Amino acid sequence: MNLFFEESGDFKAGVAMSQQGEAYQVELASGKRTKVRAKDVLLQFSAPEPAAFLDEAHAIAADIDLDFLWEVAGEDEFSFSDLGAEYFGHDPKPPEAAGLILKLHAAPMYFYKKGKGRYKAAPETSLKAALAGMEKKRQQAVVQAQYVDELKSHRLPDAMRPIVMQLLFKPDKNSIEYKALDAACSEMQIAPQRLMLAVGGIRSAKELHLSRFMFESFPKGTGFPAIAVPPLPQLQLADVRAFSIDDVTTTEIDDAMSVTLLEDGNVRIGIHIAAPALGIKRDDALDAIARQRLSTVYMPGDKITMLPDELVDAFTLAEGKACPALSLYATVDPGTWTVLSTETRAEAVPIAANLRHNDLDDQVTEENLNAGAGDYPHKQDLAILWKWVQVLEQGRMSKRESFGLRPEQNNRVDFNFYVDAHDVVTIQRRKRGAPLDKIVAELMIFANSTWGKLLDEHGVPGIYRAQGGGQGQGWAAKMQVRMLTHAAPHQGLGVDQYAWSTSPLRRYTDLVNQWQILACVEHGVTAPLVAPFKPRDADLFAIVSAFDAAYAAYAAFQTDMERYWCLRWLAQNNARQVEAVVLKEEVLRLTDIPLVIKLPGMPQIARGAQVKLDLLRWDELDLTVEARVVDIVRQADAAGAATMDELEDELAQEPLAGDTLPTNITTDPSADSATAAAGNS
Repeated sequence: MNLFFEESGDFKAGVAMSQQGEAYQVELASGKRTKVRAKDVLLQFSAPEPAAFLDEAHAIAADIDLDFLWEVAGEDEFSFSDLGAEYFGHDPKPPEAAGLILKLHAAPMYFYKKGKGRYKAAPETSLKAALAGMEKKRQQAVVQAQYVDELKSHRLPDAMRPIVMQLLFKPDKNSIEYKALDAACSEMQIAPQRLMLAVGGIRSAKELHLSRFMFESFPKGTGFPAIAVPPLPQLQLADVRAFSIDDVTTTEIDDAMSVTLLEDGNVRIGIHIAAPALGIKRDDALDAIARQRLSTVYMPGDKITMLPDELVDAFTLAEGKACPALSLYATVDPGTWTVLSTETRAEAVPIAANLRHNDLDDQVTEENLNAGAGDYPHKQDLAILWKWVQVLEQGRMSKRESFGLRPEQNNRVDFNFYVDAHDVVTIQRRKRGAPLDKIVAELMIFANSTWGKLLDEHGVPGIYRAQGGGQGQGWAAKMQVRMLTHAAPHQGLGVDQYAWSTSPLRRYTDLVNQWQILACVEHGVTAPLVAPFKPRDADLFAIVSAFDAAYAAYAAFQTDMERYWCLRWLAQNNARQVEAVVLKEEVLRLTDIPLVIKLPGMPQIARGAQVKLDLLRWDELDLTVEARVVDIVRQADAAGAATMDELEDELAQEPLAGDTLPTNITTDPSADSATAAAGNS
């Protein structure tokens, strides 16, 4: 006896070798034996042989007209044998019955299974909907196949052009466009980004990196809504000739300085900060714009400003204008360079000059300042400031050492990036701690620390950066920079408190702090009652959290873009053999550009040693570099090893004054370093 039965959703036929109760021992055509329950047996037959039986049943099933079968079935539930009699016009033979079962089972849109061998025809509306859906899928499959063929032929389908970035960064995985891209990438064994570059979906690796960031951080674009510039406040005119010091690319000039010789022989030094807080009010339309962006975004050759150009133009400390500013005056004894008193005012500050590093760095050197040599603008003012900031730095270093930290090294190198209209990049080395850098940095640290103390003394909350005493295991965890709403020491900078306040055109935290400082200046002891943010204001904590996240994302993007431009520099200069310094095990940095690379399996070489590398290949899309060590140019000396020790301990720096964040070989953008901590970018 032969059996036709269902097993795990499949239909089989075999010879019944024996029966025990409600189960059969069945031998299949393959020779395999299986146990079949009686309730799973649909047909018993004697001929033909099981293999031939199945072949005949499949042939019959293929000939059955499915639409006619559905019409014959009617609306009531039926068994396959009853339907067979209707369809065939006679009691179906075993192969016919089996063929009918196969057809019914293979058409779930037409027939719903109701039990063993029992089915019910789908309602007409349901069937039509299912068939329409199937036809749609068939058509989509045809279109998808066409897309795949086009992509494999290095042509971008028109339907994909408007959604290239979405397909790459946030795809709808159910869309035929994504399925086609995924299928083409699988068949070609290529990453989606590379395929899009090959077919013209993205024009360059630069566009890919920028578009990814824009898609994630600025999905609605970088344009600003139409704004009305607030009227400038009527302020008392300051009796100073202030000047700023910035990079040539700077347009948001937040800070300036002035020097006034007093009749009693003392010196009054002014630190003047642009005051958009006098025009922007908490929760107004301009505040909403600033709070949404939280910071200006920097990248080599470009930036995305926090505030609209019209607003920046109204408050930037531009040469030849009397600009609204929050001024911090320090009266200093030039004999000892001690601070005798400080005063904060909101006033209109005449800006005599916007000095630029690119014009003055070669002239305003330490040697010229000490010797009184050279001829450059504000020479006497810079000489006085230079003497004072050296005392300020010494005081901070003493404080830093009291926290148990080593003095900061000033022999490290920063790099500036300049990209022209033709995407040609120039990377210039700048020694950290150059006089103009140090003057700006120390004045800004002094202002941020002094104003942080002012807020604390008045009981007004602010946004502080603190370093040291953190929770966690290890040096790095304990020295991680944290943002707080109360005063706490910043051990890395060597100050008792540090509140970012000197870049209100470029950082939202500084704008918030400026509101709070103005409240202290205008209202004194009653400031906690009238300040925009009251003690324990939950919204202030929300700002800190949002700023941390945005600032980290912006810094990561800047790092990626600097790495991209480093690779472009290699290509422009056809750099195949370069020199690098060993930072630590398997990690090196090129000496001419700030490109850090990791070489797994590199021979063990002391930190601080200079080596020659063969650059085998680099990839501007995934920002990787493959290289090998050719030779050791110079072994590490004691000074070099000490510098590498400091770099491993030192967390990454605060930004220098100027439009672009400085690039250095440290890797943690959330931390601060002393000499670079102008906190002004």
